[in-house]
Amino acid sequence: MQLTIERAALLKALGHVQSVVERRNTIPILSNVLLSAGRDRLSFAATDLDMEMVDEAEAMVHTEGQITAPAHTLYEIVRKLPEGAEVSLLYSGDDPRLVVQAGRSKFNLPVLPAGDFPVMSADSAGARFSLLKEDLVRLIDKTRFAVSTEETRYYLNGLYLHTVSEGGQALLRAVATDGHRLALAETPAPEGAAGGPGVIVPRKTIDQVRRLLDDGSGPVEVQVSAQKIRFEFGQASLTSKVIDGSFPDYLRVIPKGNDKRADIDNAVFAQAVDRVSTISAEKSRSVKLGLDTDRVTLTVRNMEAGQGVEEVEIGYTDEPFEIGFNARYLLDVAGQIEGETATYMFADPASPTLVLDPGDPGVQYVLMPLRV
Repeated sequence: MQLTIERAALLKALGHVQSVVERRNTIPILSNVLLSAGRDRLSFAATDLDMEMVDEAEAMVHTEGQITAPAHTLYEIVRKLPEGAEVSLLYSGDDPRLVVQAGRSKFNLPVLPAGDFPVMSADSAGARFSLLKEDLVRLIDKTRFAVSTEETRYYLNGLYLHTVSEGGQALLRAVATDGHRLALAETPAPEGAAGGPGVIVPRKTIDQVRRLLDDGSGPVEVQVSAQKIRFEFGQASLTSKVIDGSFPDYLRVIPKGNDKRADIDNAVFAQAVDRVSTISAEKSRSVKLGLDTDRVTLTVRNMEAGQGVEEVEIGYTDEPFEIGFNARYLLDVAGQIEGETATYMFADPASPTLVLDPGDPGVQYVLMPLRV
């Protein structure tokens, strides 16, 4: 294999695929990126056996061929080369190393046979649809903060992506929950999405997709089957296994009869929560909200650090009551609100609270209260 490629093109494609590779691997081949040269293209592939990332870049190919090389090392070398450099990659059977050369810089990297590289099979079954980049960004950004990191309930360690029909309209919906809070975002379902299987997309896959969306433009092709999901961004594609489990019936958690309504200036409220939570006990981070006519009093008590109290003006006319929340969860939800105000729908101090965004009617958040 022998080729020449521009540093910028090499760096971009390598940056995409190397992020899939785990830093510590017990299987040596999984630390490598598969390089395939042919027809004026250099293709890249990396996998962790649950997810496979593929990309390609234009190159001047002198000799076609395939080989694998250490992904992170190669990426770091290319990253540190000067801008505008022409990089040559050379591998011949005579020397069992990949030679990377640019200007006066020359590196010899260990290789492993391309035939040992595991390739993830694609599922042709399932639904296939095209989704606007902006819609996918919104579905991910509005929900992924609520994905659970608790490994025991593995079926909550991802984003539940599925279609529903409401009022005669098909919607593509993303839901995440960790048992303490829930985030839901939906968008009109694109053609071909309805009827596809609902899948739980792993947290790592979601993070990779979100990173790729920052680099790409135009629509994203999505293919969903019961076992795998595939995202195509122009020349790049990401294929991932989905979590084998059943997502809980989240509709039972979303309160329907909460009748105490508070309209709150989102930025002012978030700043107040942030200030009073400075002295909260790190484990619970609990803040008590005392709601009264047109105001809410935020209180945090800590046996060691003292007490913090702040009052915020709100739109509230129902009966006074008190309820406690994890301050971190309040701030996470506040960070997703598009409009100036957020609408909080309460029932009682022991029941879930529904948070709505007047600036984006396609999202809902549920917060479980704390005892304070």
